[in-house]
Amino acid sequence: MNLFAQVSHQALALVCRKADQRFSSQRQKLEQVQRKKLAKILKQLHLPKTPQRIKNYESFAAQLPLTRYSDWKPQIEQMRQGSQGLSRSKLVRYQPTSGSSESIKFIPYYQDFLDELDAAIGPWLSSMYRLHPKLKQGSHYWSISWLPESQRHLLTDANLNDDSVLLDWGKRILSQYTQAVPSDVAFAGNADDALFATLCYLVADAHLSMLSVWSPTFALQLLDNMPLWGADIVQVLRTDSWGQRQNSLAQVKVPKSRRRAQILERLLSKPLMDWQALWPNLCLVSCWDTAGAKAWAQQLQTRLPFAGFEGKGLWATEGVVTIPYDGYYPLAYQSHFYEFENLTTGKIVPSWELKCGDEVSPILTTGSGLMRYCMDDHLVVSDFYGSLPCFTFKGRRFGVDLVGEKLDPSAAMSTLQSAAQTVQHCKPVSLLAIDTEGQAKPYYLAVFEGTQQNQPCAAFVDNHLKQNFHYELARNLGQLAPAQAICVDDGWHYYKQLAMQSGMIEGNIKPEPLKKIHISALKNTSVPAEL
Repeated sequence: MNLFAQVSHQALALVCRKADQRFSSQRQKLEQVQRKKLAKILKQLHLPKTPQRIKNYESFAAQLPLTRYSDWKPQIEQMRQGSQGLSRSKLVRYQPTSGSSESIKFIPYYQDFLDELDAAIGPWLSSMYRLHPKLKQGSHYWSISWLPESQRHLLTDANLNDDSVLLDWGKRILSQYTQAVPSDVAFAGNADDALFATLCYLVADAHLSMLSVWSPTFALQLLDNMPLWGADIVQVLRTDSWGQRQNSLAQVKVPKSRRRAQILERLLSKPLMDWQALWPNLCLVSCWDTAGAKAWAQQLQTRLPFAGFEGKGLWATEGVVTIPYDGYYPLAYQSHFYEFENLTTGKIVPSWELKCGDEVSPILTTGSGLMRYCMDDHLVVSDFYGSLPCFTFKGRRFGVDLVGEKLDPSAAMSTLQSAAQTVQHCKPVSLLAIDTEGQAKPYYLAVFEGTQQNQPCAAFVDNHLKQNFHYELARNLGQLAPAQAICVDDGWHYYKQLAMQSGMIEGNIKPEPLKKIHISALKNTSVPAEL
């Protein structure tokens, strides 16, 4: 690794130190910091008219309602046409994202909001350097995601989903000299070519020390493609040409390393890929590791056992809730203002009133202009770091309700696991709620991974789902068609293709035991025969 990159790591750690020290030293002052944060945010936002002046948290909570994206969508669309914004801060860009209720959302990124994110990134990076000092001796891969091809006209340098753009300008400049993969791979003509280019850069880098992705399935997909694309990667590294992918990757510089090409060629000749021989300096893998991603994260750890592992905090395009910090996952209390809905009592409480064991859902007020914004995640207060609550992510809060059946992820997982136990060599993937858009009766489709000869029975799935009162009622009333089941060779690939057909961004897709899918997405995805 060149000396300039090592100096950049040292400088990056240094510029993060101030935010790190503030995060640690004020951890006993949660209420004080949060009240000041709310006051600062409200001074910048264009507040709606209220009966009384909002002067503190109590009046804020009493006069403003809880919101979701649908409440802000009309105003954001007007803003994109030139109307007044949500904040007096400088508008930097609109960040596209996806969700369960909207195929694509545009979140306004004001400078104040970027500063809030940076207040979380500083302590997070400091903690990583502290716990894994060898990170300073190598290059890092921070995941980059891209939009579906149907929405690629929205992709520009200004809204590229590159993790590094969340940093302030100083950290961003420094981080550029430590990155293994350039962000412009996102401009590939299609997802496969972007993945291919990413792998080429990763293979070319002998000093890779960190692999940071959001979904572990994304990293597993990279590893799985190595034997499939290995010969082509060797050719690229030797010839300094993208070959048949040249048109798709015209905007991407070609990596070149004959020595690394030789190493890869030798490793590919062995029965099993020796990942440690390929990346001997890899010391940290970071990804989601809770809820539906847990099993996939365990697979990734098994594939790369020589590297340390760290789960992600809870981040979304709309804001950050927790960060990994010295072995804890505390609230990013220096960033936004946080409230929580207690899922047991229904009461809305500020962060300083939480207790260990509380099951809650976060509500954010941020410099993006979104006030009392419901994230609809299910969290459990699992610990405290000083006065800061630490959380474990349990999953998305709401299930699926096509016709009033009210299925939740736990019911879906129970059905999938029970069905998988009835046959050998069959693994559950997801239960899909198929919205037929009025073309036929809606139904549920259970997806499994395995061989066609060992197929779970659709009737078993349907009968197991009938253990849920509202599902059975909907079936009895003829509102739902019988459940179906399919078995596929590659469960994650099939699930990902369906999610992308539904408008989700590939890098943001994570496995969920229960997911709503429109019939149009199902028709546009190659599926095996129904069982």
